[in-house]
Amino acid sequence: MNDQTQMRPMDPVPGVEQLFELAHNDLNDLCDAAVTAIEAGGGFGWLNVPPRETLERYWHGVVTMPARLLLVARLDGVICGSCQLVKPPVNNEAQAHAVHLTTNFVAPWARGHGLATMLVEGAEKLARQEGFSVINLDVRETMTNAIKMYESLGFTRFGEHPHYAMVDGKPVKGFYYYKTLS
Repeated sequence: MNDQTQMRPMDPVPGVEQLFELAHNDLNDLCDAAVTAIEAGGGFGWLNVPPRETLERYWHGVVTMPARLLLVARLDGVICGSCQLVKPPVNNEAQAHAVHLTTNFVAPWARGHGLATMLVEGAEKLARQEGFSVINLDVRETMTNAIKMYESLGFTRFGEHPHYAMVDGKPVKGFYYYKTLS
């Protein structure tokens, strides 16, 4: 082996998994990733970084709610993104076939490794395993990369809301999507 071969860095290892509980290091990773996503403008609803204890309570709440399924993206073992599937209420028999994809983000430092696509594909697989046949989601018009990804993965836009969100005191349009799982 020459020196260049020995010094070559290893490629980062991306992956996606479902979390059922939060180890301390996973909680720290999720909070850190959420902070960087919020600061970059993709904070799944948050416009400003909340106090750390608010983020910790949020993530603890997610894993304790039976109606939420949490998927996380890891890069070299470090959580760098997430998405959730939200099940319909048990009394909603008419929409028991559909699940809602939400809180989908990848921290800016981990982008470019296909993790956003891996998260959505993982969510589709999990939705099928859980017996759902449709995934619904909504997204701000400003999330152009997410919109391109959803559409490339076969999600169909079926509506828009001109006052979906308020950012800096101005309305931002939102788009609604669905995908039928086969």
